[in-house]
Amino acid sequence: MKIVKKLAVGALALTLGVTSMLGQEKWPDKITFGVIPVAGATSMKENFGPLADYLAKSLGIKVEMKLAGDYTGIITGMQHKHIDVAYFGPKSYVEAAKRANAEALVVEVDGESGLPGYNGIIITKKGSGLKTLADIKGKTWAFTSSQSTSGTLVPTVMFSKKGIVPTKYFSKVLYSGGHEASILSVKAGKVDAASTNNLDFNRGVGKQWQKDDFNVLWTSDLIPGAPMAARKDLPTSLKMAIKGAFISYNDPEGLKRLKNKGFIKGDDSVYNPVRELIKLKNELKKKQ
Repeated sequence: MKIVKKLAVGALALTLGVTSMLGQEKWPDKITFGVIPVAGATSMKENFGPLADYLAKSLGIKVEMKLAGDYTGIITGMQHKHIDVAYFGPKSYVEAAKRANAEALVVEVDGESGLPGYNGIIITKKGSGLKTLADIKGKTWAFTSSQSTSGTLVPTVMFSKKGIVPTKYFSKVLYSGGHEASILSVKAGKVDAASTNNLDFNRGVGKQWQKDDFNVLWTSDLIPGAPMAARKDLPTSLKMAIKGAFISYNDPEGLKRLKNKGFIKGDDSVYNPVRELIKLKNELKKKQ
């Protein structure tokens, strides 16, 4: 009887332990998927909507896609737990990891190169006669967001290495807020030159612009691919399921809209080179 009693007590303890573990791993009924505004709201919904729908189907819970007016809005949203999963750029991810408890799960693979990374570019309008960095001296210039990697960080480091101070080199410097806005501003002649990247440029080809509408003056070295990141405090099983869903995403039409070849496993260490760039930018700024 004592043995039976001990077994019963042991089984009860095991059951309570498992129940406790399951309780800790309880998933929310809905998660919010934030996306940095690399383009206008309509384009963002067209490009990322199918991915959000797939995520909901794969996880079996509701997924609400949330857009913000700027990159910082997505970081702050995750910081205050209004956003659970987010598509960040490399620099905005580094900031989110520091401020918002973000954890990189997967890395985007560029559809053009097939590599888990992309290239920053500087563009001018075709027919403007502006074909070199020397040509755009004294002209109007557009960065994207202060949190953008290819739109601000990478070209700023390049300028600093060349001894160029944008506010002195250009007649006017502005921040467009997103890559689509910068590209359209150059196309419309509202600014003479802008920094963007090949991935966001390709997303608008055939829709808002054509490749032949622009000159490409400069191309950066490869930048680590954009991550999908989740809040670290989400249930581990949910984070694993989200990671698995992104990796298994292979809808041809959805990938065509994103101009990528899908996602591969990634982690925080992928973005250490970006942290080094931020450090270098700050060091160069002190010397100017």
